[in-house]
Amino acid sequence: MILYPAIDLKDGQCVRLLHGDMDKATVFGDDPAAQAAKFEAAGCEWVHLVDLNGAFAGEPVNAAAVEAILARIKVPAQLGGGIRDMATVERWLSKGLSRVILGTVAVENPDLVRRAARAFPGQVAVGIDARNGRVATKGWATETDVMVTDLARSFEDAGVAAIIYTDINRDGAMTGPNIEATEALARAVTIPVIASGGVSSLADLIALRDTGVIAGAISGRALYDGAIDLTAALAALKA
Repeated sequence: MILYPAIDLKDGQCVRLLHGDMDKATVFGDDPAAQAAKFEAAGCEWVHLVDLNGAFAGEPVNAAAVEAILARIKVPAQLGGGIRDMATVERWLSKGLSRVILGTVAVENPDLVRRAARAFPGQVAVGIDARNGRVATKGWATETDVMVTDLARSFEDAGVAAIIYTDINRDGAMTGPNIEATEALARAVTIPVIASGGVSSLADLIALRDTGVIAGAISGRALYDGAIDLTAALAALKA
């Protein structure tokens, strides 16, 4: 199972939100590229990036910070937030991103996801963010009647590289991930599923890995707070 350290970008800074609320942001640093370099030095295989402002604006906002990160590290990076048309997909991949994450458009324009996945094999993931099993879009501000599993299954034949499943109620709260729901989703589809939201300890990571079906886990606040030592966690997951 791959551990993806997260860098959430708001106004050019590294932050973590509580339950996705932009008014409940904790700033962890004003040099995202330096933070990415620290994660790389600790041995991570990937870095997970989110343009929080972009998720609300519907277009990239923290591009300068993302580009600085890409210039600083050699490990692959994936980015979500504000990527809602093919031109933006193409632009980010041309700048060196290894994977783009499409969230809102997966609900509003699923054909775009399919076209992008065909055009860029292995480089397009679907981000599914949910409260109580229902998908939320536009930076989690809009709740829909779409069920998580239904949306995931609709992309089974699309060639997407992964599904990043976030339980919004757990995100940033350090209360542990929703292992049951994530495992159920991973068993319902053949697309690799990456868990996000609430990962707060090494025990959480081991529990996710030990399901045998979850391909990856994203952690942010726990790494910044020191609740998870990245080097130790990476070693434990390889053991």
